[in-house]
Amino acid sequence: QAQLVESGGGLVQAGDSLRLSCAASGFAFSSNDMGWFRQAPGKEREFVAAISRDGGRLHYSNSALGRFTIARDNAKNTVYLQMNSLKPDDTAVYYCAASRRSSWPPLNYDYWGQGTQVTVSS
Repeated sequence: QAQLVESGGGLVQAGDSLRLSCAASGFAFSSNDMGWFRQAPGKEREFVAAISRDGGRLHYSNSALGRFTIARDNAKNTVYLQMNSLKPDDTAVYYCAASRRSSWPPLNYDYWGQGTQVTVSS
């Protein structure tokens, strides 16, 4: 059974950094593009970043570009999101997701994690 488990969230101050991890199991990780999404209270879930299955292509939202970096380690079945210069507006539950589709960047995702809370205080 496919499973994605996020970790690394927490409470930080504005300007701090965090690295989120997402461990995958139960499916062919290296055959899936991976993405990070977030959902703030009262808002819809929004795309943050995506990485292709071989790590060669990256795609970011405007809010993430320049501050966040997505990476993956196919040997460890893990995808990461390095977040720098965090702002209070980055406060949200962060989710990782996997897409086995052929489009790039992925339009649909097949597996989702349960999320990890990131809270940035001012």
